[in-house]
Amino acid sequence: MQPSNIASQVHHENINQVFRSYYQLTKPRIIPLLLIETAASMWVAAQGHPNLLLVLVTLIGGWLAAASAQVINCVYDRDIDYDMERTRDRPIPSGRIQVRDALIFAGLLALSSFTLLAGFANLLAACLAMAGIVVYIGVYTHWLKRSSPQNIVIGGAAGAIPPMVGWAAVTGHIGWAAWIFFAIVFVWTPPHFWALAILIKDDYAKVNVPMLPVIVGNEETAKQIWLYTILLVPVTLLMVCPTEACGWLYGLLALLLGGLFLQKAYDLKQCPGDRDLARGVFKYSIFYMMLLSAAMVVDSLPVTRYTVQALVGFLGGTFIS
Repeated sequence: MQPSNIASQVHHENINQVFRSYYQLTKPRIIPLLLIETAASMWVAAQGHPNLLLVLVTLIGGWLAAASAQVINCVYDRDIDYDMERTRDRPIPSGRIQVRDALIFAGLLALSSFTLLAGFANLLAACLAMAGIVVYIGVYTHWLKRSSPQNIVIGGAAGAIPPMVGWAAVTGHIGWAAWIFFAIVFVWTPPHFWALAILIKDDYAKVNVPMLPVIVGNEETAKQIWLYTILLVPVTLLMVCPTEACGWLYGLLALLLGGLFLQKAYDLKQCPGDRDLARGVFKYSIFYMMLLSAAMVVDSLPVTRYTVQALVGFLGGTFIS
């Protein structure tokens, strides 16, 4: 049923405004990080030799699937989007796009994603991409977002599926390393999102969405951010041992990046009411995942592996002599 507080239909003045509204409906700022994770997974799965055409096709398919999920999310959350100042101008609550048109758009995006991935990658990758949509909409948006402060913990599994899509596209199966990459993103999501939730807690409280800071306050939320970050660091190292999917260069960079993440999370734990610290944790968490993914790619390159092995051999010979 159409909520009564949604603005009446607004007509676009030109085709560019139509395209802009539909593009905004996909929440484009959220998607690039998912694609970076997907690409990193493909490089690791291909041991530094991915088929670049396959990478391009998989990223396009992943973008289409993620965009579809975001469009459906906008449809479902149109009532609370209207009530919050920061989201009231989104295409649906502002009246620029109607619900029926948005759902058709989402369906076309999902169908295009499945067709592209099934036809040019494999059926497993296509099914995983569709599973991501189902988890994001069914588990997070519909079931948990408005009912449990643990919504982002369980629902965050949707954002951890893209690396599995990339791995499946390359190998045709889901290996242990793919599951570990899934776990990395799964554990990273709560501290990433809860830092943002601290900043916009009042918006969530206004529309009765039980995000963790709304229910337990900033102090307990900051503590949970700290605990999840502690867990995250050793999980990232599972890519090195026991799976050996990544080498020690990645392991070193993961430790350095994780150490800085821990420092920022600890600072927030000490001053949970400091909005600048919360903003710093949120922004760094994005760069952290980007750089961690980049570290996987660089580590997977044959020239990197050869250089590291040569350096280890040289240093070993020096110490022995």
